[in-house]
Amino acid sequence: MRRPSGESKRPRKKKPSKTESPPARDKRAPQSNGRDSATRIAPAAGQPPARGRYVYCIIGSNKPLKLGQSTIADEVADVYTVNYKDLAAVVSDVPIGALDSTRENVLAHEHVNEAVMRDHTVIPMSFGTIFKTREDIVELLRSAYGAFGDVLSKMENKLEFGLKVLWDRDAVIRDLEEEDEAIRRLKSEIGSQKGSTYFARMQYGRLIEAGLERWAEHHVSGILEHLRDVAVAARVNKPIGDKMILNGAFLVSRDKERAFDNRVKRVAAQHERLTFKYTGPWPPYNFVNIRLKLERA
Repeated sequence: MRRPSGESKRPRKKKPSKTESPPARDKRAPQSNGRDSATRIAPAAGQPPARGRYVYCIIGSNKPLKLGQSTIADEVADVYTVNYKDLAAVVSDVPIGALDSTRENVLAHEHVNEAVMRDHTVIPMSFGTIFKTREDIVELLRSAYGAFGDVLSKMENKLEFGLKVLWDRDAVIRDLEEEDEAIRRLKSEIGSQKGSTYFARMQYGRLIEAGLERWAEHHVSGILEHLRDVAVAARVNKPIGDKMILNGAFLVSRDKERAFDNRVKRVAAQHERLTFKYTGPWPPYNFVNIRLKLERA
């Protein structure tokens, strides 16, 4: 697959830096919010730490699978499945306890999901999901069997791509000052007055903010419209910081991946004043919303 040229930047597998984490993981990934998530338990003196199962994702499989190894919680462990009917949880053994969200642990979680995603449709679990026993995981699969099956069917052969669009806010303000007569007049008035310019500055600020909002909405709506027919769905998340006007996630069918790439490249070429940051493919973090609660007898 070719990377979109121009300002569109799409690393094939963009990994999080110390200041950047994988897309939207904590927003729409399934939540384990009952007593299925383990808390830190101090082992008795002389006893080894209690062991649990870290769950990376849920896939469809009617047979046990071995899926390589992962280094998480400072341990190298085999990655394998816990199965129930035609569902499987992808897991590895870890010490029971709260898992620190270090860069190494987050990357380990992401690497396993990406590797499994090459051959399976995945439902990614939120980072730090640990179950005490294998039986707890089987009960999770049993109790949410219908919900998992429905999501796997809807997400089959679909991938998530992230698109962040950045602008030069100061450059846009300069354009507004040149193009808008009311803004240009107020700026001149503020610069020439010797007395108080409070009301002129207030009006100038309101006009600038309204103009920036219109400018961003116009360009964002145009970008989304151009990508609409090559994506199954789109989710617009809250922009991060003043430089970002679009923080989008797109669900794309595998057979439309190249078409989506080409469309992003074309749209980026049409917006010289904008910077496109394009990443993926990812598991469908932004398009899965299952909240789970495991009740114990």
